[in-house]
Amino acid sequence: MTKTKVGIGVIGMGWMGAVHSHAYKQAAHRFPEGALEPELVLCADEVEERAKEAQVRFGFAASTGDWRRVVADPRVQVVDIAAPNHLHLEIALAAAAAGKHIFCEKPVGRSPQETAQIARAARQAGVLSWVGYNYRWAPLVQHSLALIRAGKLGRLTHYRGRFFAGYASNPKGVLSWRFQREQAGSGVLGDLMSHVVDMAQMLVGPIQSAVGNGECFIPQRPLAIPGKGTHFSVGGDGPLGEVSNEDYAGALVRFSGPVHGSLEVCRVIQGPQCQMAFEVHGTEGALRWDFERMNELEFYTPQAGGYTRILGGPEHPFHARFNPGPGVGMGYEDLKTIEAQQFLESLALKQQGQPGLDEALAVARVLAAMERSWETRSWEEVRALE
Repeated sequence: MTKTKVGIGVIGMGWMGAVHSHAYKQAAHRFPEGALEPELVLCADEVEERAKEAQVRFGFAASTGDWRRVVADPRVQVVDIAAPNHLHLEIALAAAAAGKHIFCEKPVGRSPQETAQIARAARQAGVLSWVGYNYRWAPLVQHSLALIRAGKLGRLTHYRGRFFAGYASNPKGVLSWRFQREQAGSGVLGDLMSHVVDMAQMLVGPIQSAVGNGECFIPQRPLAIPGKGTHFSVGGDGPLGEVSNEDYAGALVRFSGPVHGSLEVCRVIQGPQCQMAFEVHGTEGALRWDFERMNELEFYTPQAGGYTRILGGPEHPFHARFNPGPGVGMGYEDLKTIEAQQFLESLALKQQGQPGLDEALAVARVLAAMERSWETRSWEEVRALE
């Protein structure tokens, strides 16, 4: 089968840019029937050496230190934004104005208002979009969605979602851009709660109102070396800088239905390492899943009298693309590969898929309500940002 090539330009060649680049290459192998062949045209990073290394590592045709060259390159049809949050708005607006399709990592800008501005620009330009809510692509998460839609849990009543990632639990963890409001915007609200809200709204439905709180537990951190390391890096005993966004956020929420829920995230917690998890309950059953054990799902029914463990296998969505055996685990980068394939499929069909910027905007509305409640100390309705 002759495939149509689609030119990819990736901006930001840190950890996430590398993951995206690898995912495009893997998607072509894991989903060989795809109509589009991703072609890595140009990668950009403000640290030119990192861009040059990525060019060699992933096989890009060229590299640059100026992201504007990616947007302007006529060979690039997709602008993939894996740069820090403070660059999302300018890059996305430029890509939309140039008629380029957009893949942007969450939270899509530094604030809900920037998310709304990006979504509006893409809509007006008529370009397709995608957003990196990769946890929704775990095979057993997709299986959970199918069980819920099939009514296996009965009428939903309660949802608990959390993302406890202790990547910043060491006070000597460096002051990367994620800890600075000017560059990141919010802290864990955008970084982690965006995933939790997206998962909740995919599985249960729209959140209508929220009340919550936030806290910064470690107010100072060692200064980072520009262009070196990740937000997992640990510094020494050198100069300290101020953390200007939150380490923790929690909220009570009301879905339509009505379904009630609680959502909680923290980046400085001791114990959990990457516990992106949910528990959903209904009148006839319950489900619980945890990314730290992403290849397992627990399913409760009154008939069973307890939770039954389900192991991921080829009978679950996407699993067989990676291995043919039940109980043979998949990992984080496999989810990014599925994500890339789903985006490419939407491009091939010339149809907007999910999650795109509309889903990111739906998440942003909830995050805005949560943040307003920090000030008002009361329930806030989820409302339009446009």
